[in-house]
Amino acid sequence: MLKFYFNGAPNPNKVALFLEESGLPYELVPVDTRKGDQFKPEFLKVNPNGKVPAIDDDGVFVFDSNAILLYLAEKTGKFLAPNTPANRAQTLSWLMFIATGLGPYSGQAVHFKHAAPKDLEYAHNRYQYEAHRHYKILDDHLANSRYMVGDTYTIVDMAFWGWARMAPNVLGDDVFAKYPNVKRLLDEVSAHPAAARAIVLKDKFTFKTDMDDEARHIMFGHLKAKAA
Repeated sequence: MLKFYFNGAPNPNKVALFLEESGLPYELVPVDTRKGDQFKPEFLKVNPNGKVPAIDDDGVFVFDSNAILLYLAEKTGKFLAPNTPANRAQTLSWLMFIATGLGPYSGQAVHFKHAAPKDLEYAHNRYQYEAHRHYKILDDHLANSRYMVGDTYTIVDMAFWGWARMAPNVLGDDVFAKYPNVKRLLDEVSAHPAAARAIVLKDKFTFKTDMDDEARHIMFGHLKAKAA
């Protein structure tokens, strides 16, 4: 049975949504990143990058949430747009846009907004700007498209959902007033029963919630390196 290494962060939630939508059987394997589970040898065999999510599909290891989505979609034939060159191009383009742009810039925006020293105004402003820029691109695209790839609900919408539902934490409570088309698709995906099930998977386990000194040094390796 497929093993799904996860916690409640945006990237694992994307994969959780696919698994719940598809009905694929799977086993949950919690990875508590604030306790350092991601650096245990048994997990690094699955993902040498030491991050969630990852899957073990009967000995086939796949890591990075967007790679997992594409792998599972191609394996099952589910949640892909009709197989045309144009749809394939759009699927890959927007999936990589989320993987290399929306996700990383949102993550850095959150870090410099909530975790970094408050005197780093330049870094804070840069990542807020880039996160907004990516959401503006998404909003403009969705003004003319029901889903991320035409009229078909696909893995790209799942990847979008994983981050878009966290947008207020990244950019503030007024973010959806600025990007109404993003909110429209977010609301549609969030209304799926599978989305609600994906969100509460984390509640089956007890994950560490305190961002104490131990967790900070585990999560932010540069702090440990500086202390040394």
